[in-house]
Amino acid sequence: MRYLKIILFVLLILNFYNLSFAEETYFIDMNKLLNQSKAGKGAQDFLKNKIIVEDKKFKEEGELLKKEEIDLIAKKKTLSADEYKKKLNQLREKNIKFQRKRTNFTREIATQRADARNRLIEALDPILTNHMSENNIHIIIDKKYVAMANSKLDLTDKVLEIFNKELKSLNLK
Repeated sequence: MRYLKIILFVLLILNFYNLSFAEETYFIDMNKLLNQSKAGKGAQDFLKNKIIVEDKKFKEEGELLKKEEIDLIAKKKTLSADEYKKKLNQLREKNIKFQRKRTNFTREIATQRADARNRLIEALDPILTNHMSENNIHIIIDKKYVAMANSKLDLTDKVLEIFNKELKSLNLK
């Protein structure tokens, strides 16, 4: 009976030992996938261009507000106190609207960036799932969580190639 327990124990340990090394753990560089894919680059370019165009508009509008402020200060002595306060309040309201518009634009860009990232990840999920099932892979880890690994275990370029074929653009608006 004692020998039977020892044999079962050894077989059990060997079985778990073989299972633990039967599959390899692979890793991918998510930042590279998201930033260097065709769809990711397209989304980044779209957002950068949108920021540049809107920034130019905001600079022009800000300069106009500064000119109005300088003009109002220059006219301070010629205007009555009530009229000056009225124009000053109007200028403050314009400035507040301008600041709100800039803040809303910044939020809109942040929302679009997060939405684009989520859409890229959603599109990447079935590709990774399919690749895992085809190649009998159980775990794929993001590269930023890997301390050290053999470069043969890096799936980034293979997945990037498939991802570029599957998803050409996000069509952001």
